[in-house]
Amino acid sequence: MNIDPEQLERLRFLGRVVQRERQHLETTDQRVFSEPFTPARAGALADNVDEAERVEAFVSRFGRLQDTLGDKLLPVYLEALGERLGAAIDNLDRAEKLGLIPSSDEWLAMRKLRNQMVHEYIEAPTTLADALQAGHEFVPTLSAVVDNILADMRARGWAAA
Repeated sequence: MNIDPEQLERLRFLGRVVQRERQHLETTDQRVFSEPFTPARAGALADNVDEAERVEAFVSRFGRLQDTLGDKLLPVYLEALGERLGAAIDNLDRAEKLGLIPSSDEWLAMRKLRNQMVHEYIEAPTTLADALQAGHEFVPTLSAVVDNILADMRARGWAAA
C-alpha cells in the first residue's frame, strides 16, 4: 500500500509518542498499585501529597495514552489503511474488526472510567478507589493496543523493526 510521506511521518511520530506514554503510564502504575488501592488510601490523599501526586499522574497518563491512541493515532492509522473514517464509535468498531483493539465496548468503558477518575477525584473515596483499581486493570489492555498497532506498522514497513 502506498502511503503519503507526510502521513507516514505523522504515523511514525505518533508511534513514538504512544511508546513513551505507555512507558510513563506503566511506571506510574507500578508505583501507585504496588498494593491494592483501597477507599482508605483514597480518603487519605488529602494528607499524603506524594501519593496524591502519583495518583494524579496515573489518571493523567491513563487519559493521555487513551486519547492519543483513540483520538490521534487510530484515525490516522485507519486512514493510512484506506479505511473510511467515521464517528469515533465507527472507528473503534473498525479497529476491533482489524484486531487493533480488543473491543470497542471495552474502549468506551475505559473512556467512561477515565472521566469518572477525573470527576470523582475529590468527593467519593470509594468511587475513586474502585475507578483507580479498574483503571489499573486496563493498563495491560492499553499496552496491548500500542503493541498491536506498532506490530502492524512494522509488518507493513511503516515503522522500524
